[in-house]
Amino acid sequence: LPRAVGHALAASATAFVFAQAWLAPDGTHLTTEFLGFSVVFLNVDQFSAMMGLVIGFLATAAVIYAYSSDAPRWLTSFALLYVASTVGTVYAGDWLSVIFFWELMAVTSTLLVWQYGGEAVRAGYRYAIVHGIGGTILLGAVVVHFAAVESFLFTAETGIHATAAVLAAIGIGINCGFIFLHTWIPDTYPRPHIAASVFLSVFTTKTAVYVMYRAFPEGGWWLAYLGGFMAVYGVFFALLQYDPRRLLSYHIQAQVGYMLAGIGLATLGGEWGQFAVAGGFAHLFNNVLYKSLLFMVCGVVIYRTGSNYIKEMGGLWKVMPVAFLVYLVGAASITAVPGFNGYVSKGLVLDATEQISGNYPLLFGYDLLWWLLMIGAVGTFMSFIKLGYYIFFHGEASPEHRRLDDAKPLQTVGMGLAGVACVALGVVYTAQLDLLPFAETAHDLSNPYSYYLDPLQFGHIEKAAVLMTAGFVGFFGLKRPLGWLAHHMRDVDAVLHPAAFYAGRGAVWGVTELWAAVDRVTMRTASVIMTTAMHPRETLADAGIDAEIRSGIGRSVLILTLAAAVALFALLLG
Repeated sequence: LPRAVGHALAASATAFVFAQAWLAPDGTHLTTEFLGFSVVFLNVDQFSAMMGLVIGFLATAAVIYAYSSDAPRWLTSFALLYVASTVGTVYAGDWLSVIFFWELMAVTSTLLVWQYGGEAVRAGYRYAIVHGIGGTILLGAVVVHFAAVESFLFTAETGIHATAAVLAAIGIGINCGFIFLHTWIPDTYPRPHIAASVFLSVFTTKTAVYVMYRAFPEGGWWLAYLGGFMAVYGVFFALLQYDPRRLLSYHIQAQVGYMLAGIGLATLGGEWGQFAVAGGFAHLFNNVLYKSLLFMVCGVVIYRTGSNYIKEMGGLWKVMPVAFLVYLVGAASITAVPGFNGYVSKGLVLDATEQISGNYPLLFGYDLLWWLLMIGAVGTFMSFIKLGYYIFFHGEASPEHRRLDDAKPLQTVGMGLAGVACVALGVVYTAQLDLLPFAETAHDLSNPYSYYLDPLQFGHIEKAAVLMTAGFVGFFGLKRPLGWLAHHMRDVDAVLHPAAFYAGRGAVWGVTELWAAVDRVTMRTASVIMTTAMHPRETLADAGIDAEIRSGIGRSVLILTLAAAVALFALLLG
């Protein structure tokens, strides 16, 4: 197919996913038999329908963006397979189906990275290993769970076997980007084609959050606090980055932290727990939109400048006004500025956290979890002030950059779809609330607690203003120390990656050398046996063994002769 026709068909296919999610009635399911097991390939409920909506919408925008970004046909083909496996995962109604599509996601996303070549090959290889390990661990969890309850259905038991729970948390946690299991994200996402990064940045980790909720619908403090620490850890290392896509990659971990905090509070506060889950999924929905938007605009800047280092940019707001405007929308959304979608969803998570009493109250009676999420929010402001400052404002555009073009028309269309959604869901926030799981609970709470569901209440706006001010003061006040830390502070990858590399290389060397030694001994032994069998005298002569054998034979004959003489003499005497 011609490239334009192929991309048009791809956009139509992803738009169909959006339409199907919008129109499919709740409760729709498709069940079949496989190897004697009942398999639910399609299960539509309030969670999967919401995921289908945002996946279909964003994938359509990403395909349009990819076409205008000179993405090769193979890239879009692999991206479509990746999207299809993601859709299969979120609509799966049992763990057997989840495992199948989960592994397919790992394979297709690896190809999306790998085929770009260059640095992406090494990153893709590491990506494949990490996700292969995670998928195997999750498969182990499913097997243990089936052995305990004899069913693959999500609803087979309210809880899961303890061993299965640990395995599931680790296996899914790798894809979520748990601390110490996250390093594949900033290592991989800055490497491939700019269009591939858009797809990769939103589907794997967000699908993992969804699957985490399926595995642990009751949540737990462990999950909520882990999310809180992820929010802080992610923004801290994001502040130290000067590669725009690497900075955004660390913010994937940070934003996933808010989602996990929300679903972790699921059963810890009655109706407020459901409120927290709604907030977590709202943040997931919104993050798919604004994170992809930010990867798109940074991709445009990289595409035009040819640089992945923000200190080589600067002063581009006059040169690329469309990209600058789109960046403002994405940055305002992720930092939770009033009027944008992130403000609504992050507010839901923070309000639910504030209402549900925790185990470790700190300053002013607020829980440790609340403070972690607030610190993460301030760090998010600092990060995107930094990113915008160095790309669009720092210094003057170089003579080469002054001649640059802005975003291409269809790049603008792709970014525009995501950007308009970010604004629309921030302004018409009631429409977003109606899309969420537990929407009925949210509306019930809106009567006695309307304050918490109204983003325009003064208290919410006041908190946003405080966070924004703290972000500005924090970045410009700490710009120099952060610059120093960027050159001296290393992520755990500085230890894990070399350790894994050298351990892997040592294992490969050990196996290779052992095999070579066995091979050498085997071949040498076989050669000696064959030569000896075919030319025994020459072989023995060459080895200097002939004389010894002859003397040995003489000694043997002498001994036998003497023995025979003694025996004969004894007989004669007898």
